[in-house]
Amino acid sequence: MKPPALSRHLPILEWGRRYDRADLGGDLMAAAIVTIMLIPQSLAYALLAGLPPEAGIYASIAPILVYAIFGTSGALAVGPVAVVSLMTAAAVGNTAAQGIAGYATAALSLALMSGLMLLALGTMRLGFLANFLSHPVISGFVSASGILIAASQLRHLLGLAGDGETLPQILPQLARNLPGIHLPTLILGGATTAFLFWARGGLRPFLQRIGLPRRMAELGARTGPVLAIAATTVAVWAFDLGHRGVALVGDVPRGLPPLTMPSFSPDLLSALVVPAMLISVIGFVESISVAQTLAARRRQRIDPDQELIGLGGANIAAAFTGGFPVTGGFSRSVVNDDAGARTPAAGAFTAAGLALAALFLTPLVQLLPKATLAATIIVAVTSLVDLSILRRAWNFSRADFAAVTVTMLLTLLAGVETGVSAGVATSILVHLYKTSRPHMAVVGRVPGTQHFRNVLRHQVETHPHILSLRVDESLYFPNARFLEDRLAGLVAERPALTDVVLMFPAVNEIDLSALESLEAINSRLSDAGIRLHLSEVKGPVMDRLRCCRFLDELTGHVYLSQHEAICALAPRNPQKDEGAA
Repeated sequence: MKPPALSRHLPILEWGRRYDRADLGGDLMAAAIVTIMLIPQSLAYALLAGLPPEAGIYASIAPILVYAIFGTSGALAVGPVAVVSLMTAAAVGNTAAQGIAGYATAALSLALMSGLMLLALGTMRLGFLANFLSHPVISGFVSASGILIAASQLRHLLGLAGDGETLPQILPQLARNLPGIHLPTLILGGATTAFLFWARGGLRPFLQRIGLPRRMAELGARTGPVLAIAATTVAVWAFDLGHRGVALVGDVPRGLPPLTMPSFSPDLLSALVVPAMLISVIGFVESISVAQTLAARRRQRIDPDQELIGLGGANIAAAFTGGFPVTGGFSRSVVNDDAGARTPAAGAFTAAGLALAALFLTPLVQLLPKATLAATIIVAVTSLVDLSILRRAWNFSRADFAAVTVTMLLTLLAGVETGVSAGVATSILVHLYKTSRPHMAVVGRVPGTQHFRNVLRHQVETHPHILSLRVDESLYFPNARFLEDRLAGLVAERPALTDVVLMFPAVNEIDLSALESLEAINSRLSDAGIRLHLSEVKGPVMDRLRCCRFLDELTGHVYLSQHEAICALAPRNPQKDEGAA
């Protein structure tokens, strides 16, 4: 039974009617854990985006509330994420310099444009478009982005000046400035990085050894970044490291997110339209992948089109409350799920916790070293880097390997916008290349059966005057000529040929270009004295063929099965073709 139309567009009406005390307990526990995790993440990702630290907190309050109303995932935690923050810095950095009012305003406009694009895609139910971005290409882009993010944060870890958006820009600057490494910053940042790496795998066993139950130890292990923030802040205060040159976060305004207004300057919007589109695509793909993975655990369903609306609304909310583009984050969504989140209300409670933090805790981060936030980012993004995708792609498909390699190299060498644009283009090109050369097999009958298999793979019976060709792909404009050329070559090799049977068990659709190719094939074979037959044609394809004169002009017949076709056309003395087993 489908939910009412209003509930489909406002999922809160659906799950809100069933909300009970058990849901409340699970959501409150999850919100407490995710709030603790989000505070350092939000500050760090604002730094990565080139914005003041409070922007990260702001981007994690109103957007979460809006997603709780319009989203369909009970576990997805919406907010700033590493890759989108990096893309924000790259996009906005082309329009304004960091630290000036125009930079923050451009980030607001970018969030608004991304939100409107996502909202439009969801309203038009175009969520399927994200499927055209292949997983290997996404993995390559995310891995390259993780390397770029880590490289961009090394300067904060070493206490060096520098900037840059690509490896050729970042690494030479670091090399030139190495003699100026600030030792207290390096010690602080290095120790924090080492602790955070240890905390990822060693904190949980340590907590269990000192007597905490397994579940409490797992949840406690998630607080590693918070412990690092507390320890380094105390160290700065105790040793007066701020006056010794350690870069600090500084004053963070106390209060709830302000009402902000994006810029509607035509020049700015035109400069941001492509980055906003790319951020929308990458953000949605990352978010829907996480949401569907977590929903599968619970045997729940995620509506991709409604997710577009939820994420669109979240980004629009960020634009008017001092934030920047957001999406669903993998790590905190997994924590949200593991901690017991049952409904999107967990996100609303998380927003309330962050609002309290913005009101009362921001003075505590005044002495927080930027090296600590850089260490938090570096440790977080290492999980994004998966270079094994290159080996897997090479072993599986050279076309996929080429797409992944191009995406990674262009991301590292030319920047995230060029890299993701190349990823989108190569994903589409790989798809078109593969479908433009569909698999087609000459088949024969397995002796003693009614089954027909590839003559190159099985020992089968064939007939010298019959060519049976199985087409394993739908026929449309990129591959229609390929069928013509392949069939022409096969016919030329068989001087005794009198009948051609095209098997269509895998052909789900035929477009006008493919129909014209079939008409041309029928005409050419007829001129050569060869009849054309079809077999195993699916109903929707037959409906298309009946709409035109093709079936009237067909020189042969349409058979229900290949076995029926061979029985009608073949003599009783087939020859045997021995293929590879």
